[in-house]
Amino acid sequence: MLAPLAVAAAYFGGWLFAAFWGIAALAILWEWIGLVIGPNSLGSSSRLIFYVGAVAIAAAIVIIERGRPDAAILIIALGAIACAIFAPAARRFWVSGGVLYAGAVLAAPVVIRFDAEFGFAALVFLFLVVWGTDVFGYFGGRTIGGPKLAPSMSPKKTWSGAIAGTFGAIIVGVLVAKYAGVANLVPVAIVAFVLSAAAQAGDLFESWVKRQFGAKDSGNLIPGHGGVMDRLDGFLTATVVGALIGFTRGGLEASGGGLMLW
Repeated sequence: MLAPLAVAAAYFGGWLFAAFWGIAALAILWEWIGLVIGPNSLGSSSRLIFYVGAVAIAAAIVIIERGRPDAAILIIALGAIACAIFAPAARRFWVSGGVLYAGAVLAAPVVIRFDAEFGFAALVFLFLVVWGTDVFGYFGGRTIGGPKLAPSMSPKKTWSGAIAGTFGAIIVGVLVAKYAGVANLVPVAIVAFVLSAAAQAGDLFESWVKRQFGAKDSGNLIPGHGGVMDRLDGFLTATVVGALIGFTRGGLEASGGGLMLW
């Protein structure tokens, strides 16, 4: 359900794209607060925390769309500090971390899409690498089975699934890059490997967080599929890594090309 909307928003870009990921960030923030404070504790104080974080994210949407990701990241960081002030003492670290986590799902895709020439292609590359990791990993794990990858974090994941997911991501990533006209495909394969590993690490991290609070799903905003955070955990970490690579190599104006062109 989210996949076609994500691709369509990436295609059109601009405010529509920023708003799409801003809404996703707000949903993740709401789920995170409910997870770390408790679904039965979303009273006035928790709502205040959410509103403060939401204001920071909304301000970041405006600022980052105007070409100032550095200022947007600062706003999100200040929002994390402000939310921690209103959080219960035992949950301040978790609450502030949740604001940064939600802010990342907004900032990273927008930074990549800011590249007018390669932004859309780079995002499609990221989408398909993450989806390839999930699909190949699922069928590889179910078909081959074998030793568990990290049973203390996610008891269902296997090494065979992780390896199959990584190879699938490399194949899909190289095909997308070739279709986009990228000539040097060996570095792209390495990038796809790194992004696939990041996506799987993000999936494990979110599973670990849920286990810390005895939750099976991050929320129920998507009936039958858990929460938004459950759907975007791997994409979030992969896109953050992708945005860092692209921004480091190409700067804000060419972060998509920085990710794909070597």
